[in-house]
Amino acid sequence: MAAAAAALAPATPLRYKPYSTLRFLSFYSKNLTTPRLSPPLPRRPFQFHSTVPPKRCFCSVVSAALQSGERTKTEFQEKKVCEMGNTVGEFRKKLKIADIKGGPDGGLDRVGQTLVVMGWVRTLRVQSSVTFLEVNDGSCLSNMQCVMNSDAEGYDQVESGLIATGASIWVQGTLVASQGAKQKVELKVDKVVVVGQSDPSYPIQKKRVSREFLRTKAHLRPRTNTFGAVARVRNALAYATHKFFQENGFVWISSPIITASDCEGAGEQFCVTTLIPSSREATDSPVRAIPNTKDGLIDWSQDFFGKPAFLTVSGQLNAETYATALSDVYTFGPTFRAENSNTTRHLAEFWMIEPELAFADLNDDTACATAYLQYVVRHVLDNCKEDMEFFNTWIEKGIIDRLNDVAEKDFVQLPYTDAIELLLKAKKKFEFPLKWGCDLQSEHERYITEEAFNGCPVIIRDYPKEIKAFYMRQNDDGRTVAAMDMLVPRVGELIGGSQREERLEYLENRLDELKLSKESYWWYLDLRRYGSVPHAGFGLGFERLVQFATGIENIRDTIPFPRTPGSAEF
Repeated sequence: MAAAAAALAPATPLRYKPYSTLRFLSFYSKNLTTPRLSPPLPRRPFQFHSTVPPKRCFCSVVSAALQSGERTKTEFQEKKVCEMGNTVGEFRKKLKIADIKGGPDGGLDRVGQTLVVMGWVRTLRVQSSVTFLEVNDGSCLSNMQCVMNSDAEGYDQVESGLIATGASIWVQGTLVASQGAKQKVELKVDKVVVVGQSDPSYPIQKKRVSREFLRTKAHLRPRTNTFGAVARVRNALAYATHKFFQENGFVWISSPIITASDCEGAGEQFCVTTLIPSSREATDSPVRAIPNTKDGLIDWSQDFFGKPAFLTVSGQLNAETYATALSDVYTFGPTFRAENSNTTRHLAEFWMIEPELAFADLNDDTACATAYLQYVVRHVLDNCKEDMEFFNTWIEKGIIDRLNDVAEKDFVQLPYTDAIELLLKAKKKFEFPLKWGCDLQSEHERYITEEAFNGCPVIIRDYPKEIKAFYMRQNDDGRTVAAMDMLVPRVGELIGGSQREERLEYLENRLDELKLSKESYWWYLDLRRYGSVPHAGFGLGFERLVQFATGIENIRDTIPFPRTPGSAEF
């Protein structure tokens, strides 16, 4: 699976530093009696060229710990010197707790094997004759229970307090059937090495803490069950996203992060400028230091790009350029919105998935969006079963059934006009009043999908053009555009898309209506001058997808380091 993920993911370089991990085995002694116990996988060796001077590395530290103590530091240094210039050793996948316990029999097929586990101590229980360590390496929700007697090598580290909650350790032992009811196997420890001590102030102990508190410890919160599970499901969704589009002939496109265009036309963008001094000088910069024109306006000609520039709110417009050459493309990257909102549904920095389909209309767009969502949901249900059981128990009861419904049920399509009529007839009082031409609020969206259609995803289409973006194709009635929103239970709008306006005259008129500069979109208009085609696409906020798949209430808990108004820590 890992090999397939690497093959299907976008081409980002993997940077492996020398002397940084046990994966590189060049410095293990030839007569080491404890072999690497994860089965070697057929991999191409990395051709790594480095001018880093030789230094004592983690490999040799642990290797030395495995020896009886006969070899000296000098011998290790001599060993490295004589090996200088050799090729880099073969990369091999580490054996992780998920590999040990992830099989259908929970690890019983490995009973009797001598294994190595590396991870972080979750809990430590010292009893009169035996010590229990719960170790987690992040590969799965389950811990490896490590059972130590006082005669185990390194037990003095338990007695001295070096092994404590939060510490990182290296453990070698024999896998045995567990006598406890919580797990099928456990590791009978022969040897333990403390890799990194943990200070007594470590804030994540066994007791429960609030997610609000954990947001202030975002650098440590992935060590908790909840955030470790969120990270793994997020990873699975990202992998499934690339896999779906690659299997269906799409080409992944890197859209720019810095742009001079406002895709949504809402003006809620972060400005990118060098007119304000960078780094620590910025806090001491007087306003008069910003260059001005004779009229007292900011002189953007002196800025880095010679004009105002912003962080992108969407990669869609750029994706359209490649769709008109490569047919079907998609972007998957960070986007930004300077919306001063502190709700559980909004972030200032978030990731967007935005496919564009050439020679396609709104029907093709809705079919693609439906197939995509069902594909990634099924992937998570099939490949993240332990994490999903955790969410089903502790975060949202019934989430697995809800996701199964999405993966298996037919989606409903409903024109906007019919949706308004349905809401006006509803025997429910809404906070936001309704009339034709208004944008639907979250309470309206959730009522439609959760109550009116009993948990079935619903696609609302053909919205009034006045509440939609300039690039959406005008319908024949002159009042609506070929736009669609996909509504799902518990979240509301998850996907928004449209058929793009491919007719030059209509697009220019719409820009004029909205008082948007045609000069800023000259290249976008060119696509309509030179071989224009009907095309369509949609956008999906990745964090909302994670929220939908995990049941996490606050979107700030679906991204590793949330950026929100007043908060840019870490």
